[in-house]
Amino acid sequence: MKQGSTIFLKAVLICIGLTAGAVSVLVLPGVAARDAAAHPETAYLQYPFLACAFTLSALFISAVYQAYKVLGYIDRNQAYSELSVLSLRTIKRCAAAVCVLIAAGSLFVICFMEGDRAGVLMLGFIGTFVSGVIAAFAAVMQKIFKDGIELKSENELII
Repeated sequence: MKQGSTIFLKAVLICIGLTAGAVSVLVLPGVAARDAAAHPETAYLQYPFLACAFTLSALFISAVYQAYKVLGYIDRNQAYSELSVLSLRTIKRCAAAVCVLIAAGSLFVICFMEGDRAGVLMLGFIGTFVSGVIAAFAAVMQKIFKDGIELKSENELII
């Protein structure tokens, strides 16, 4: 891969990570406080919502950082190394955890939320699907990289 394309992808990952961090730290507490003031009957859900949102943000930012590290390994021609496999495993686990947490939140909405919940459930289903696809893609890439490492080590033994 050319150096310019990895630089572009790294810049995109930095923008995504900074945006996600800024939204989770600066925007979400204000949104939760306004919702608690507007709906005092559900104000007790403000802190569990923030805890889940911060957990999801931390998992997402961790996965973005690991993707950044994989791009660094590609730049240094170490794409087929144990370090990249470990980063892909971390991405897979973060995506799976996000998938499970969003599914649990959707289940909570189904069981305890009254009124119009179709929009919330659709967002939950979309988030679960996207996280599952990312986890599956990371697992496939992890397997490809592991096979590449084994093939590389076999070729070194032959030569």
